[in-house]
Amino acid sequence: MAAANYVVTPKNGEFAQATTANTNRDGTGTLVTVFTAASSSAGSRIDRIAINATGTTTAGMIRLFVANSGGSSIRLIREIPVVATTASATQPAFNVEVVFDNGLILENGATLRAGTQIANPFNITPIVAGDFV
Repeated sequence: MAAANYVVTPKNGEFAQATTANTNRDGTGTLVTVFTAASSSAGSRIDRIAINATGTTTAGMIRLFVANSGGSSIRLIREIPVVATTASATQPAFNVEVVFDNGLILENGATLRAGTQIANPFNITPIVAGDFV
């Protein structure tokens, strides 16, 4: 029976900002790195990320990808619909929390990347994440 492996080094508060339109679903085009799994550990886990627009948004998608260590293989793992929102003093900008139900496990050096279909700026932040022992 294998021993349990627990996250011991929190990596919350890293963030990326996606601003360049990218309609591709194949991992090409402009993507930002949201999280990098530690290369000296047994990998990393992400449980939740926050996606927050910095202003008014147009309907579109945020796409999340996982790239292996070195980035030679990039795969789409999730699409998050963005609704059109006019941010104001009484209307918050678009925001959503993405939950990976059983945790998104990343191998050593792998990355979570993101792109926005429409060129609206989004801050993307891991809020529950860390490295394994």
